[in-house]
Amino acid sequence: MIQSMTGYGKSVVAYKDKKINVEIKSLNSKALDLSTRIAPLYREKEMEIRQMIAKALERGKVDFSIWIEKDTIVDPTPINTALVENYYHQIKEISAQTGIPEPQDWFYTLLRLPDVTTKTEVETLEEEEWVAVKSAIEEAIHHLVEFRIQEGAALQKKFTEKIDNIGKLLASIEPYEKSRVEKIRAKIIDGLKEIPEVDYDKNRLEQELIYYIEKLDISEEKQRLANHLRYFRETMEEGHGQGKKLGFIAQEMGREINTTGSKSNQAEMQNIVVKMKDELEQIKEQVLNAL
Repeated sequence: MIQSMTGYGKSVVAYKDKKINVEIKSLNSKALDLSTRIAPLYREKEMEIRQMIAKALERGKVDFSIWIEKDTIVDPTPINTALVENYYHQIKEISAQTGIPEPQDWFYTLLRLPDVTTKTEVETLEEEEWVAVKSAIEEAIHHLVEFRIQEGAALQKKFTEKIDNIGKLLASIEPYEKSRVEKIRAKIIDGLKEIPEVDYDKNRLEQELIYYIEKLDISEEKQRLANHLRYFRETMEEGHGQGKKLGFIAQEMGREINTTGSKSNQAEMQNIVVKMKDELEQIKEQVLNAL
C-alpha cells in the first residue's frame, strides 16, 4: 500500500522534574533530507537519533526537534553562598580602606554581582533518562508513520480514480478510430473527384491509403497504455516505497497519450486525449508525495 511522504508525529514523556517533548514532521523530497534541533543534553546521541529516523522514514524532508521543559519551582537557580560571603568581606574591606560608604541594601548589591545566581553544575545524561527519551522518539516516529499511512490511503484512492478515468477514456476512443478510416478514404476520393480530368490508379490509391492509415494507427499505443495502467495498479499494491516507480510509470503513460494525440486527426479523439492528459497531470502532481 502507498504511504505519503507528508506526516507529523509528537510525543511527550515525563522524567523526574522534566517534560521532554519530541516532534517530527516530514514533506516530500527525492531523498532523506533530515534537519535536527536537539536539546544540548541529548546531542551526544544525535547519530543514534538520525539512524532511528533514517531507518523508519527512508525518504522525505524531515524536521526533528527535541526540547526540555523544567519545573522552575522545583528546580530554582541556587545562590552561591560562599561567593556572596566572599563579596561581602571584600566590599567591607574596600570601604574601610577607601572611606567609601558601605551599601545600604546589601542583598540588592550582592545578588547583582557576577556568578552569584549562575548554575555551575554540569548535567550529564543518565542511561535511565536516555531510555525514556528513546521511547519518546520511537513513539513520535510511529505517529508520523501512521499519519503517512492514512495520507497514503487517500492518495491511492485518488490514483485509482484517475487510472479508472483514463481507462474509460481510452475505451471511448475505439468507435471514432474505426469510423475515421472510412472518413479518410471518402475525403481523399472526394478530393480527387473535384479535380477535373484526373485519372488515377485505384490499386495504387488503395496502397497509399493503407500506408497512410497505418501511420495513423494507434493500436500499439493503446495496448501499451493499457499495460501501463495495469502495472500502475499492481505497483500501488506492493509494499511501501514505490513512489519513484509510480512516477516512472506515469511518465511512460504520458508518452503513449502524447503519441496517440499526435496520430489522432479527429476532433473527437483529440478531445479525449486532452481529457486523458488532464487526468494524468493530476496523477503526476500527487505522485511526488508518494513514498
